[in-house]
Amino acid sequence: MDRIITNFGFRTTADEVAEGVDLTGKRAVVTGAASGIGVETTRTLAKTGAEVTIAVRNLEAGAKVAGEIMTTTGNKRIRVAQLDLNDRASINAFVADWIGPLHILVNNAGVMAIPDLRKTPGGWEMQFATNHLGHFALSLGLHDALASAGAARIVVVSSSGHLLSPVVFDDINFAFRNYDPWSAYGQSKTANILFAVGATIRWAKDGITSNALNPGAIATNLQRHIGGKLATPPERQKTPQQGAATSVLLATSPLLEGVGGHYFENCNEALTVTSRPDAYEGVAAYALNADNANRLWDTSVDLLGQYSKQS
Repeated sequence: MDRIITNFGFRTTADEVAEGVDLTGKRAVVTGAASGIGVETTRTLAKTGAEVTIAVRNLEAGAKVAGEIMTTTGNKRIRVAQLDLNDRASINAFVADWIGPLHILVNNAGVMAIPDLRKTPGGWEMQFATNHLGHFALSLGLHDALASAGAARIVVVSSSGHLLSPVVFDDINFAFRNYDPWSAYGQSKTANILFAVGATIRWAKDGITSNALNPGAIATNLQRHIGGKLATPPERQKTPQQGAATSVLLATSPLLEGVGGHYFENCNEALTVTSRPDAYEGVAAYALNADNANRLWDTSVDLLGQYSKQS
């Protein structure tokens, strides 16, 4: 099929993307929505009339954001729920508490460039665990809720950082190679895209599709491990509302009805590349490869099973 091209672009805001969209009666979950583009994704979805659950580690911060969004949008259907993507018990509790259909799941939370090798209690490298594996477990747990919606969408926030590394299946946890913060980040962001491909392969028959995206360079808490500053030139930076635009496009646009397994940037489907461009634009061919997606899915299921046995 042809690339999906819209009338939107680099400077488009989430509100502009969602103009005219009515999601009254629809339910959404946005992870990591206590700061950054997660807040603006939630705000815009709230403006469309959707019921939105903010899934966050810090309930106090989440409640503050929810209150502000309810005040500014007039939508009182903003919920806050505790979710720690590095804690299987927390994920299981979130899933167990969810009742009814789920129309939109935005896997937005993430960490970037942790300077030293850190592992979860399950033994997984922290960036891979947070950015991919926790969201993988959450999505699996919410499968039935998504399927019951009839036509559900999973939106996966990846990054141009995926161009830094494929998933190194033989050494995901850096047991043999020297740890590098950016390689680890790149691997986890490639995993995000491969999950979107794999979920669509497996779940399209259930009415569930998934797409991934690069939000662009936005100054948020994501930069806390690199001094809190963006290296990207100012003219290539986005506001949080602009950064949330592609997430909202994938969550709401009629153009994405029944479409999955793609990667978007600047509100348009990205070109596939076979080497890393200087501008860090496009999507690496390895991140859309179905064999890689299937291997990652099986590997992730196995890793979750190992954790269950340990606990």
